[in-house]
Amino acid sequence: MTHPQITDLIPHRGPMLLIDEIVDLTTEQASCRKTFQAEEFFFQGHYPDSPLVPGVILCECAAQASAILLAAHHVGDNAQGERVPVLTRMNKVRFKNTVHPGDAIDIVARLKETISGAYFLTATIRKQGKVAASLELACTLAPKPTG
Repeated sequence: MTHPQITDLIPHRGPMLLIDEIVDLTTEQASCRKTFQAEEFFFQGHYPDSPLVPGVILCECAAQASAILLAAHHVGDNAQGERVPVLTRMNKVRFKNTVHPGDAIDIVARLKETISGAYFLTATIRKQGKVAASLELACTLAPKPTG
C-alpha cells in the first residue's frame, strides 16, 4: 500500500507522516517501511554536521505502524472513522543502531492484547536486517476532535 492508502487509514500528514509504504497488513501485524531523505525537517538540527534520526522519530514510526494496525483491526467498525489512535504509553524502549539520511527502515508492529479499549503492542524497527530500535506501546482510540 502506498501514500493514499496510508492516509486513508491514519490521520497523520506531512511532515509528520513517517510511513512510506505498508508492506503487509493483517489484523495482528503491520509491516511498514520508511526511507529517510536528507531533506527531512529534523535533520536540520539533529545534527547539522552529522545527521541522525532522533530516537523519538523512530518511536513515532512505530506508533504510526501501530495506528495502521489498529485501523486494520477495526475494519468494518462504523465508529472507526470517528476515532483517532492515541499513544498512551511506551515501555522498554531500546535503541541498538543509528539511522541516517538515506537509510531505509522496516517497522513491524504486533498486537499482543486488547483490554477494555486499550491496545498493547510491540514494535521492532530494523535497518538492513539489524534491530535499530524496539519498544512496547499502548494505544487507545479517542473520539476525533471537532472544529
